[in-house]
Amino acid sequence: LRELVSRLHQRGVQVFLVSGGFQSIVEHVALQLNIPTANVFANRLKFYFNGEYAGFDETQPTAESGGKGKVITHLKEQFHFKKVVMIGDGATDMEACPPGDCFIGFGGNVVRKQVKEKAKWYITHFDELLKELEE
Repeated sequence: LRELVSRLHQRGVQVFLVSGGFQSIVEHVALQLNIPTANVFANRLKFYFNGEYAGFDETQPTAESGGKGKVITHLKEQFHFKKVVMIGDGATDMEACPPGDCFIGFGGNVVRKQVKEKAKWYITHFDELLKELEE
């Protein structure tokens, strides 16, 4: 993944992480991949002043059904992207296309039958995408 993101950056492609996970974890992954934290869209945890867990920020688009699609719509409007490609391993990733223009199913961590069957392009290793970038 690190090599794929690096190659995309070399080509001037912006990379975003859109996740139903928690921002504090996803931002750590983004930093490892040299993705700006401003390009991370994920759920935020909330805590009381005494440090106790208070839930999560329900105002984040990723906290609701269809939230990943809302993030993509926002990105397309903000940056005037002509094409947005979504890579993911879950049904909520696949459901974000449209508004995303293309979905690539990923089964390198876990194979989800629904995603594998419905994705037009399904990969199990990022080397497959790297080879496509070379062509």
